Amino acid sequence: MTVSNYIDYTLLKPTATSRDIIELCHTAKENKFYSVCVNGCYVALANQLLEDSKVKVCSVVGFPLGNMATASKVYEAEKAIEDGADEIDMVINLSFLKSKNYVAVLKDISDVKLAIGKTPLKVILEVSELNKNEIIKACEICLDAKADFVKTSTGFSKSGATLTAVKIMKKTLKNRAKIKASGGIRDFDTAIKYIDAGADRIGTSAPIKSPEDSLNIRNTRIYNQYVENFNVTSKKKNLTTKAGTN
Repeated sequence: MTVSNYIDYTLLKPTATSRDIIELCHTAKENKFYSVCVNGCYVALANQLLEDSKVKVCSVVGFPLGNMATASKVYEAEKAIEDGADEIDMVINLSFLKSKNYVAVLKDISDVKLAIGKTPLKVILEVSELNKNEIIKACEICLDAKADFVKTSTGFSKSGATLTAVKIMKKTLKNRAKIKASGGIRDFDTAIKYIDAGADRIGTSAPIKSPEDSLNIRNTRIYNQYVENFNVTSKKKNLTTKAGTN
């Protein structure tokens, strides 16, 4: 299975340099990833670097806490699109959600979605901070707000995606919105587990190996283990033969 078209190749570290973004985009093109995900200040650069490829540019909004004014999120999203962003990942207002101020959460997401129109909107929940019922409620609000994706994590909290959270999200969203699993997914086999659990996109800062590379690594490991076992068995047989001769 090819995972490249599931990958949002991500670099959101506050210390990321222009050179880092150039390398990110080069790797994304080389591996034919679905998109790169960058902070707003690098959207224009990423757009320029990727203009001759099919790799899309995703920008984060309200990142990483999500608790700024809705108007600020709207402006940030509009500016990112103006600079060339193809998708927006916005952080939900956890404070409003924890306060059970669901109308405010809905308005926060809806206003951004209305501002960006047909541009895909992914809403980041930060599942490590939420219990099952809160994840379900957040997903329901995202559906009401017409979000296109619900995303597990920013990668800046105490933990990232979990298979349990993705399964809860899938059961709630069904096929009415897609799922992006992000945070702690750094290899092909783990990515496959999340895709099997219902994820439609994988956010990762690691250039996940192609299926061929993963298969080669696995087969090489099996082959080496077989050779090692064969050598051990041969030595035992030789020792047994020598002892019998003596």
